[in-house]
Amino acid sequence: MIGGVAAGPGRIPALVKLGVLAVFVSSLVALHSPVALAIALAGVLALAGILIALRRFGWRAFAAQLGPVLWLVVPAAALNAWLAGPEAAAVLALRVLAAVGAAGIFTLSTPVPELLDAIGSLLRPFRRWVDADRVGLVLALTIRSVPLVAGLVGAVREARKARGVERSLRALAVPVVLRTIQTAEELGEALIARGADDGPSEERVSLGR
Repeated sequence: MIGGVAAGPGRIPALVKLGVLAVFVSSLVALHSPVALAIALAGVLALAGILIALRRFGWRAFAAQLGPVLWLVVPAAALNAWLAGPEAAAVLALRVLAAVGAAGIFTLSTPVPELLDAIGSLLRPFRRWVDADRVGLVLALTIRSVPLVAGLVGAVREARKARGVERSLRALAVPVVLRTIQTAEELGEALIARGADDGPSEERVSLGR
């Protein structure tokens, strides 16, 4: 499971949540008003608060989804404010945060096996041309990498602070890149050990373990 997904009755099917997420993100692209985007972000945060209160996931896990994005949003918004004005900067920042927050809720509330099943169902009509299991696996790995990299960034930031070099970008970037590569290699070896590179298989690789 991703980020401590809590099992429980009445869970919304992953395919439905994926569709809602796609519609929501598409609507964010169509919005150009800072007020409307602020309302959308407030709605995302309110939904996250409700799910946290219901113990679907923890607030630390949700914060870990948004934290690393701030490192990109803040300088990008500052540059946009300089080039296009403060309103354009606000639109950019609010849109990205709302989209990432919504994706984070989906990620944290959807176990990987459910996501794989949803993608498989979506691609079932195209099984003759597309390996639905592999596509689902790639998507699940992509989504799983978000909190994973966020955790790596958090750990490196704490280590950097302990060494007294918290303002050094190099002290952050180099360890994060190296640890990410190491984690990717370990994951690749685990997938190979499970036969993920042997072509189509009747037995799906489970990432939920």
